[in-house]
Amino acid sequence: MILYPAIDLFAGQAVRLRQGRYDDMTVYDRDPESLALRMRDAGATHLHMVDLEGARNGSTANLKLIEKIAAASGLFIELGGGIRSLETLRRYLDSGISRAILGTAAVENEELLREALDQFGERIAVGVDLKDGFVAVRGWEQKSAWTAENFFRHLTELGVRTVICTDISRDGVLTGSNHELYASLLGRFPVDLIASGGVSSLEDIRELKNLGMAGAILGRAYYSGAVSLTEALEAAKGEPA
Repeated sequence: MILYPAIDLFAGQAVRLRQGRYDDMTVYDRDPESLALRMRDAGATHLHMVDLEGARNGSTANLKLIEKIAAASGLFIELGGGIRSLETLRRYLDSGISRAILGTAAVENEELLREALDQFGERIAVGVDLKDGFVAVRGWEQKSAWTAENFFRHLTELGVRTVICTDISRDGVLTGSNHELYASLLGRFPVDLIASGGVSSLEDIRELKNLGMAGAILGRAYYSGAVSLTEALEAAKGEPA
C-alpha cells in the first residue's frame, strides 16, 4: 500500500481543516516546499496535495508554489482542488504533478470527466468526499444528490481507475479510518481505492493495508506528532515499525 503524506495549501501555507471547515483551520508550516523535502527525506515517494482555495472557488492561486514543490521534490504528486475545466487540468498536469484529482467537476460535469479520462487516462483520479452518506462538493461545503454507492457505480462505468475516498466526519479528528465503508466499497467496485480522513495510528494504517487499499493519506496524525512518518511508511509496506 502506498502512503501519501498530505499537504493542504491555503494562502501559500500548509494547513489542515477540521472536518472540512474553513473556519477551523490550523497553519502547520509556512514553507510547504521545505515540508515536502522533509517528507521525501523521511522516505516518502508519493505526496497528496490539495489547493484549498481552488477547492472553494475554482482558482489556481497556488499554482506557482505547486510547480516549485514538484520540481524540487521529484515526488509522485497527486493534486486536487478546483480543477473544473480542461484548461485548468492541463495547467496542473503541465506543472509537474503526476495525477490530477477531479472532485466537484466529476460530480457536476460528466462531459469534462469523460474528456479528461479520454485525454489523460490513468493520470486522472476522482475524489469522492462523503458527508452524511452523500457526495459533497465545492470544498465539502455542499452536498450533491449522489449517494456513495450510486456514484461509485457511475465512476466504474465511465472507466475511472483511481478513487480517493474521504469520510468527512473522520477528517482531521484522529478517530481512525472508516474501515467498514472501505471494505464495503472494495467488495463491490473494481477501483484502486485510496483512504482519506481519520488515519490516526500505525495500526490503522496496517488495517487499511490488510483490507487491500491501494493507498492511504496521512494528514493531521503526522502534523500533530501522533504518528512518525518513517514508521507510517514502514507500516504501509507491511514491515515492522
